[in-house]
Amino acid sequence: MSPAPPALDEFRAEIRAWCRDHVPAGWRAAQTGATDDEFVAFQKQWFQELRSAGYAVPHWPKQWGGGMSVPEQVVLYQELAAHDAPRLVLPFVSIHHAASTLLAAGTDEQRRRHLPAILDGEIWCQGFSEPGAGSDMAALATTARRNGDHYIVDGQKLWASGAVHADRCLLLARTDPGAPKRRGISYFLMDMSSPGIEVRPIRQATGESHFCEIFLEGVVVPEADRVGAENDGWKIAQETLGAERGMTMLELAERLGTGGFGRLVALCARPGPDGTVPLDDPVVADRLAALETEIAGLRALCADFVADDRPGPADASIVKLYYSELLQRTTDFGAEVAGLAAHTELRKPLSSGWESGMWVLDFIGSWEWTIPGGTSEIQRTIIGERGLGLPHEPRSAT
Repeated sequence: MSPAPPALDEFRAEIRAWCRDHVPAGWRAAQTGATDDEFVAFQKQWFQELRSAGYAVPHWPKQWGGGMSVPEQVVLYQELAAHDAPRLVLPFVSIHHAASTLLAAGTDEQRRRHLPAILDGEIWCQGFSEPGAGSDMAALATTARRNGDHYIVDGQKLWASGAVHADRCLLLARTDPGAPKRRGISYFLMDMSSPGIEVRPIRQATGESHFCEIFLEGVVVPEADRVGAENDGWKIAQETLGAERGMTMLELAERLGTGGFGRLVALCARPGPDGTVPLDDPVVADRLAALETEIAGLRALCADFVADDRPGPADASIVKLYYSELLQRTTDFGAEVAGLAAHTELRKPLSSGWESGMWVLDFIGSWEWTIPGGTSEIQRTIIGERGLGLPHEPRSAT
């Protein structure tokens, strides 16, 4: 491997120095068992800390506060993970999904209104899935009926991450019930403070309530908050899903590789209750080596994907599938090595990732990644059909 250019070494030194001075000491203990209000306040404060240094949205264009090269982004995420910096959990949809949609398909006015607002702390959620429209998202039944210069929205959304804290929602709704299902959907930027919206948190197996239901009854959405042309929402939604399956993975891969794998190695190096060291077992050492090899492949794959100006039609699905199932294998192994004691660790830091070191909770949480943004089965179908050119599965006309 060729050495890093001097400018990149200087950048790494800059990030390291910043992390030493700014990563909050004791944040894990403070965020374990934190209230919702404490979590929100901490996340917003940490976001502004990163923003003031120019590290909050490195993947955005320079004019909007980003502009880092891919190698610089890799270094940034490596160092944030190495210094155990908190993750931006609350603004995740805002800085990735909402921003990518606005940059790809929004009007100049929509970008000027919302991108600075996101930097100032505007929180977004995603209103795509419904009780009868998960993997088959095009089957959504939420309707948006035009009424002059606005729409009246009725329906229900499900699995909306962080919706209870959201200011805005990326909403898909059916505007032409008579059209084939993928051609009658429009895309909206819905104000979550609008009358007629009710958000209900869903308690999960981990004890958290990250996912929410959103009930919509007679919600007024201005025409100015529609993204793209009426009935063109399905195509625009692919930009949002592309961010979920691709760009976000660069940070997640580095956190899994640097922080998550480091905690797994440390776990395997500690004596267990019987005094034996798991790492002394050749089977454990072999599994660690295999995971390290897979993680190295994931990190390289993510960096190549982000650097590619014209990624292939299935590349984002490949990255999403690889990460989600590798995360599952890694946390599963952590839970196995940690043993019965890990089942008593029933809380994890709210601002950590899916590789916090609370292995049983991490493993349960890892299943989230094989479902949202398209299940693993859907990703394999996309890879087969769009990437490998295999025959399409039989489906109804859309």
